[in-house]
Amino acid sequence: MPANVERFIAKAHTRGADGYILDLEDSVPPQEKASARDNIQETAKRVSQNGADVLVRINRPLELAVADIQATVSYNVHALLLPKLMGPEHVRLLAELVDKREAELDMEQGWTRFVAMVETAEAFLVMDRIAAAHPRIAAIEIGGEDFAMSLGMRPGPETLRHSKEHSIIAARAAGVMPMGLMGTVADYQDLEAARASARSARESGIEGASCIHPSIVPVLNEEFSPAPEEVASAKRVVEAYRKAEAAGRGSIQVDGKMVDVPVVERALHLLKRHERISTRQTGS
Repeated sequence: MPANVERFIAKAHTRGADGYILDLEDSVPPQEKASARDNIQETAKRVSQNGADVLVRINRPLELAVADIQATVSYNVHALLLPKLMGPEHVRLLAELVDKREAELDMEQGWTRFVAMVETAEAFLVMDRIAAAHPRIAAIEIGGEDFAMSLGMRPGPETLRHSKEHSIIAARAAGVMPMGLMGTVADYQDLEAARASARSARESGIEGASCIHPSIVPVLNEEFSPAPEEVASAKRVVEAYRKAEAAGRGSIQVDGKMVDVPVVERALHLLKRHERISTRQTGS
């Protein structure tokens, strides 16, 4: 949400998201950026009052990025979104600025994580290096609208699929989280399209996404959370395989499907994800 719009900020904590992105970049006009930045700490406290994480999308011009980092880095802010990255050196430069600011505030080094945003053709060609550029990177995503503009194409599920799939590979190779929808976040009024895009993203290996309107939050929460039947199936797979393994077998059949090590690993990952989501929802 724009970090300068009071009516969005006031209700943000009621929307049910895991995190809230306070934008200092494109959605804030130049004449409002300074005041939005000056208020960012108080704004972060307000939107996180129900326990959600706070992320801040900083500006791309270095002069503004320096000021944004100076004002933003604190224990109130969990991560920075880095828009329009040029390459791994750009990430490391911003990380150096954050290192310095955390040290000045006597903060735990590494507290502030990064979400790397690939939004140009040039950055796409070094996306694997961007994903692995620094330990602060927690996730990487392709900014569909800016990326499509860079390529001169219309953003949509089919046109963006190749680049999104590449981002998943780059993220997994670097050990960070792949984020995003298979389509664009711009058409927030079409909930069914958003659902289809989120479902396709999850099936392709993406683990979460952002949105620009609160009506999409429950759709994303549902689609990126394992369904009860998926959890039950995963438990059956793990239990049956452990019994088979104890009996000296490496592959079995569960629910009419062959199960071996990769299937079990996938089931364990799903159960771990389900546990993390449940813990977050209950606060325990």
